[in-house]
Amino acid sequence: MKPIAFAIFAAGTLAFAGGAQAQQIDYAKVDVKTTDLGHQTYMLEGAGGNVTFAVGKDGVIMVDSQFAPMHDKLKAAIAAVTNQPVKYVVNTHFHGDHTGGDEAFAKDGATVVANENVKKRLASGSINGLTNAKTDGVTGQALPSKTYGSALTLSVKGRSAQLHHVLNAHTDGDTYVVFKDANVISTGDTVTLGRYPNIDFANGGNIKGMIAACDAYIAMADAKTKIVPGHGNLTDKKGMQAYRAMLVAARDRMKKLIKEGKSEQDVIAAKPFADFDKQVGANDQSSTNFIRVVYNSLKPAKKM
Repeated sequence: MKPIAFAIFAAGTLAFAGGAQAQQIDYAKVDVKTTDLGHQTYMLEGAGGNVTFAVGKDGVIMVDSQFAPMHDKLKAAIAAVTNQPVKYVVNTHFHGDHTGGDEAFAKDGATVVANENVKKRLASGSINGLTNAKTDGVTGQALPSKTYGSALTLSVKGRSAQLHHVLNAHTDGDTYVVFKDANVISTGDTVTLGRYPNIDFANGGNIKGMIAACDAYIAMADAKTKIVPGHGNLTDKKGMQAYRAMLVAARDRMKKLIKEGKSEQDVIAAKPFADFDKQVGANDQSSTNFIRVVYNSLKPAKKM
């Protein structure tokens, strides 16, 4: 595979997936793009987070399920390459653009698997730290039926997926998935390309964990590794190194401003990521949002 250049350019919007975003999508006009990653492993792009799936001899292991209305289209895309059923749906985190289809796939017979914190967030509901918008909790088959703590291996006949929890990165319940036989890593939203990443600080996210996740991907990757981000184009080890460099620079600049005693409004006014804004084509709102999520993930906790 030719190296795929790191790209944080294009849309320039910081995504906070929820009901409002889902309502803005005309699902009838959404086409699912399938990319063959080799060794019966595929990437699907539609509406919501990227999907990865691996085909075994008696079933499919699928990573993420996009928004709920995408179920039929995702199922059709999988059926176009295999007649095997989806046995497992792995959630990389709790946001609705990655978990919305869980209930429908569970009703089809799939086991939904996630880190234990994902189930807690989905059941209790959550708050958006930037907008204070509330997402209500879910019940029944919309919740993962199998959870794990730090690591888990899922298997279908002839294929396996290694699930690993990364601490406090995009959220407090992130999972990345390794399909070792295909040399594929599925990262969820610890990696977002084509726009600024979201760091869901109100739900356990922290830029330091995002960087730690990148370190893990870079350490296990070689020149041929295919890395499926939560959003954006397929990338590789060189792309991950460039993405990590941006996160490290953002962390270091913000830490300096916080050490100087700057408030949230002070750092917004300082525009510490103006050079990155140009690279991603960020508008004022997405630029401000990224400043705020980095600041809030690093600011010292208030003393009681």
